[in-house]
Amino acid sequence: MPKNSLKNITIFAPAKINLYLHITAKRNDDYHLIESLVVFADYGDQITVTPSKKLRLKINGQFADYIKPDNNNLVIKAALLLAKASGIEPTGNITLTKNLPVSSGIGGGSADAAATLRALTELWDIQISTDSLSSLAEELGADVPICLKGVTSIVTGIGEKITPVPKLPNFWLVLVNPNVLVSTAEVFSAFRGKFLITQPFNTQQKSIDKLVNSLSQYKNNLTPASVSIAPVIKDVLEALQSTENQLLSRVSGSGATCFSLFKTKSHADAAAKELALKYPNWWIKATSIYS
Repeated sequence: MPKNSLKNITIFAPAKINLYLHITAKRNDDYHLIESLVVFADYGDQITVTPSKKLRLKINGQFADYIKPDNNNLVIKAALLLAKASGIEPTGNITLTKNLPVSSGIGGGSADAAATLRALTELWDIQISTDSLSSLAEELGADVPICLKGVTSIVTGIGEKITPVPKLPNFWLVLVNPNVLVSTAEVFSAFRGKFLITQPFNTQQKSIDKLVNSLSQYKNNLTPASVSIAPVIKDVLEALQSTENQLLSRVSGSGATCFSLFKTKSHADAAAKELALKYPNWWIKATSIYS
């Protein structure tokens, strides 16, 4: 929920994790159709907005140097689109705290755009329906609608069809990015795998063991394409798979971020510490799922 004090509004923009990702078809316009189980990590970026007469974007945080506060930034695009749809002038100081690596398969930019839509809707006191806001999110990018929804869901279509699912068993994640930028468009262009038509995923999971067993029947079939674009992803997966107590390791989205599931915080923390010692130049984060 936003924190609102004298119109100082802060929205959390959590990392998006694809527990599985199947490419199911390709449309005539070259967009791929997907099926994915999406959860959110309890770690991410942050958007803070305050009133001002002009629209300004300031970026700080660990990965601030990787992006620019210009009109190509999804945060600015979200602000301009919302203002145009609402028939108002875009104003406000926006601060993006960029804690997530960019172009990394965990929806950082999309989460930032979604958080911006939510924050500015409140700052500008706009009365807009959930469906209308979702339509704006879809215009900004395929991952923005699910980031706007922000709950564990099965995502289909090109990302716009969202079906929330019951709360999954608690688990911990270790996220690893080798500090390599990966273009989602390039990965999808490189995809040469078979389209996967699967049975609906059983979301009524009673334990982490049963969840992992179900997930093992699914996969991210973008992985070969991701590895072809960034071969270091294979090294990341092997490093994660070698950690003690990991239950499942795979690529999130188009990469290069990979993840492992763990039963407990202590297991995840130990794995993250071990990996950080071996690979000091990688971005490594132990976190829980966000709910």
